[in-house]
Amino acid sequence: MIALARPRSARFALGVLLGGAATGSGVALLGVAAWMLATAANHPSITVLSVAVVATRALGVSKGVTRYLERLVTHDAAFRTLAQVRVRVYERLARTEPFGRFRSGDLVSRLVNDTEATLDLLVRGLTPPLVSVVTGGATVLVLTAVYAPGGLLLAAGLLLAGLAVPLMAAALNRKPGLREAEARGSLSTALVDTLQGAPDLVAYGAMDRHVARVTEADAELTRVARRDAATLGLSEGVNALITGLTVWGSLFLGVLAVEEGSIGPIALAVLVLTTLAAFEIVAPLPAVASRLGAIRASGVRLFGVLDTPPAIAPPAQEGLEIDPDADAPVHVRGLRVRYGPEEPWALDGVDLEIPAGATVAVVGPSGAGKSTLASVLLRLRDPDEGRVEIGGTDITAYPADEVRRVVSGVPEDPHVFGSTLRENLRLARPGAGDDELWAALRGARLAHDVEAMPQGLDTRVGSHGLGLSGGMVQRLALARAVLAAPRVLVLDEPTAHLDPDTRDAVVADLLAAAEGFSTLLITHDLTGLDRVDRIYVVRDGRVLQSGTHTELMAQDGWYRRVHER
Repeated sequence: MIALARPRSARFALGVLLGGAATGSGVALLGVAAWMLATAANHPSITVLSVAVVATRALGVSKGVTRYLERLVTHDAAFRTLAQVRVRVYERLARTEPFGRFRSGDLVSRLVNDTEATLDLLVRGLTPPLVSVVTGGATVLVLTAVYAPGGLLLAAGLLLAGLAVPLMAAALNRKPGLREAEARGSLSTALVDTLQGAPDLVAYGAMDRHVARVTEADAELTRVARRDAATLGLSEGVNALITGLTVWGSLFLGVLAVEEGSIGPIALAVLVLTTLAAFEIVAPLPAVASRLGAIRASGVRLFGVLDTPPAIAPPAQEGLEIDPDADAPVHVRGLRVRYGPEEPWALDGVDLEIPAGATVAVVGPSGAGKSTLASVLLRLRDPDEGRVEIGGTDITAYPADEVRRVVSGVPEDPHVFGSTLRENLRLARPGAGDDELWAALRGARLAHDVEAMPQGLDTRVGSHGLGLSGGMVQRLALARAVLAAPRVLVLDEPTAHLDPDTRDAVVADLLAAAEGFSTLLITHDLTGLDRVDRIYVVRDGRVLQSGTHTELMAQDGWYRRVHER
């Protein structure tokens, strides 16, 4: 996590120097004041005190100015680093699709709280320890020059307060720190699940149980926070004890030294008060150490996203483009895909073709591997073996976005954003005008419904499209896919969750809108397949049958048995 700040290491070094100047000014301010007051007791001339008066004023001003500059420089560098980390996280999500591997609430916690732990580490965990080393070392050297035993005693006190106590705090808070990040993720997950599933939870009378889950997760986070506060309070109490013992020890040694004539009374005052001020240097360190466990756990969760292996390997040759004017037949040859080294093959040697402008259907029971095929075509994952060619070239040779420019689709459960119809359509083509939007709606047989809405394209569809029927959501997703002007259209279970009447109408509309595209219809429903050019029957990741509807109905196999049933 510290390495993330490497590009701004010069800024952080400047921040450490400014922090050392601010803390050193505070220690020197009390030391000079002690010298001035002790000297004034001897009634010297005003000229003797004038230098100390000016130094006191200068140190008072420099402490505030350098502290402000230190905060300005370190926070600026830390926030710029945080912004860069956020960009890296979002780029990784966009490029490697790891969001499907995390629960939504937990992923939100990783994106927000765990990412911001970088800021906590850089501002509170990086600068104060370095400032303590610089300023503490300088203070010990000065007091050793004044009176060696007093300097050595201060060094011992600073080591105890600045090293032993923080190590104790870090050890006590290591496990609670780990639990804090997990508890925060659990609370976020429980809360998001409860909010998103509220209608179903209410319908099944399960809302109270899920609210209890949220309450329990919140109570666990509160317990961890209390443990953290108790550790911090204990550390500050031990620090106060060490500070008091060190000051009393300095006073005792100093008095003996004055009696022996080793130092004068003025040096005694400087020794004692500077020792008292020096513990300001290490005061922030126990709080820093107590947070290290939580910061470390957040870092593990953050890099769990950043280090997620890519689902799509970058092409060997950058910049390769698909000819926009050429035909785009799709050939799938020996395709094998699985989701883990020990997992069974989701696709096991699939061969199929989608001629340019033809409509091909892939049918089969749930779990046959149909959606995995769609994921490969849409470049959401790479083949483990075999090839998928567009226009005779393997799609892995192209950048993923280049393939998606040619291949578009309607997923099984299309997402509708809580905005207007216009903005949901423009997701496919941001610069599209209203004429193009209406053309896409007409192609998806949705224009008549939108015209009947009082606000037309400006109608808000509600969260997750709750203001639209299931058939309208599918048609809206189809219009969005058509607006992207692909040459290959992938329709993944477009009639899922629809009633039979709506399903028949949607299939007819989809096939009509798909005319002119190379279309792959993935479905477990056999409605309307007499209108497609070719059908492939897939089961257990393999192609069992292929042919037209008439040819398959003439064969004794899965297709005819399911169709008759």
